[in-house]
Amino acid sequence: MNLFKLISDIEKADPEVSERYSFYSRRNLLKFGSKLAAAGIPTLVAASLNKALAQSAAPTQAAIDVLNFALTLEYLEDEFYRTGLSTAGLVPSSDQTVINQISKHETAHVALLKGALGAAAIAKPTFKYPTGTFATYATFLATARVLEDTGVQAYKGQAGNLINDKGILKVALQIHSVEARHASEVRRILGLKGWVSDPTQTTFTQGGVSLKTLPNVTGITDDNFRGAFDEPLTKAQVLAAAAPFL
Repeated sequence: MNLFKLISDIEKADPEVSERYSFYSRRNLLKFGSKLAAAGIPTLVAASLNKALAQSAAPTQAAIDVLNFALTLEYLEDEFYRTGLSTAGLVPSSDQTVINQISKHETAHVALLKGALGAAAIAKPTFKYPTGTFATYATFLATARVLEDTGVQAYKGQAGNLINDKGILKVALQIHSVEARHASEVRRILGLKGWVSDPTQTTFTQGGVSLKTLPNVTGITDDNFRGAFDEPLTKAQVLAAAAPFL
């Protein structure tokens, strides 16, 4: 493990890390990191991330609610991929690597959100899956596409509620971008376009503004709008989509 690089990366994410540990120098922080290595250097990373999340002040209740909302979705995705991978013969060998990697990402998302919330983290709900979800790979992938697409739009829909909690917003956006990559990869496996293209969608609103009313949009087709902009989903819309699993 390159400890110098790790400390450098932590300092980039959190310039005040050495001050918080009261070591007052990069050299002493490095010594501290060396001692932690035996027990697991992720402890230092987690502490730095938690500081960034806290922003030296307690998160607002709105931010806590958003993180618990996100945690519920991550619990669902984490269990979904774990179950799929543990179902004998479901995921073909050609896709084992990518599905396994997505599963690891979801597990990491759960760990990060639980660490950020601490005692405020909700317990994992008991999930149920529609009959046949894990019966065929095609059904498994179709469900994965719905979960990933919904997750992307869910994070986007809650971004405005984190405007006053910028550290938490930053972490949420980091997870959001990874979920978007998951959605695109699942679509690739299914032989679909990497972006959403729902032919039933004919209205497009971003930030409360209808895109079709903007200047110089003449000639842009609905399909191009669909591909270029993800519509945010409200909490109610996401919960409605997740209802079959809860």
